[in-house]
Amino acid sequence: MAIQLFDMPSVDGSLPFRAARGHFATSHSHVNYYIDLTMTKHRLSEARLAARILCSKYQSSTIIDTILCLDGTEVLGACLASALSEAGYMNMNAHRTIYVLTPEHTSGSQLIFRDNTAPMIVGKHVLVLSSSVTTGYTAQAAVEAIRYYNGITVGISAIYSYLDQCEGFPVMSIFNTRDNLPDYMTCSSHDCPLCKAGKKLDGMINSHGISTF
Repeated sequence: MAIQLFDMPSVDGSLPFRAARGHFATSHSHVNYYIDLTMTKHRLSEARLAARILCSKYQSSTIIDTILCLDGTEVLGACLASALSEAGYMNMNAHRTIYVLTPEHTSGSQLIFRDNTAPMIVGKHVLVLSSSVTTGYTAQAAVEAIRYYNGITVGISAIYSYLDQCEGFPVMSIFNTRDNLPDYMTCSSHDCPLCKAGKKLDGMINSHGISTF
């Protein structure tokens, strides 16, 4: 089944927002929209623009040593590190540069860092970067991992966010439910009104994308 994506511009009209309405299952919930962030994560021109927008949401006094990339946001993370460096954001690293890091996941979905990457977290000021924050479980796991490795979380950024805050941190996003999808819904499979209405799932979605039925 092919899904029909629709585009809407960001607030400043520069970065497109792509979504499809339907009935979709994630690993944590059922949602009524598939939000396609593929191009923003993997197309360099869009990633650079998204990075500049996210960079503007932080004060230049914010110390950022490491960007922890979740959900395949490594390209965006590298662009964000470059944008922050150009904007004069401080970091405490010996070489005055920002680390861009991806965590390893255990079979139990815990985030871990090996001996060679843990020094990029231990004692560092870490910005969590995710493609989207809907239930907040992934971002929460990242903050808990940073805390476990004695790092300092300084913020949570995302391309799209359903939540205004997570783990006590405001979620700085380019797109959000209030401005872009006011009828967005996320709920458990047991409480899903679409399931109760007999509507079959249109597909399964995760951080890699969508598989339609």
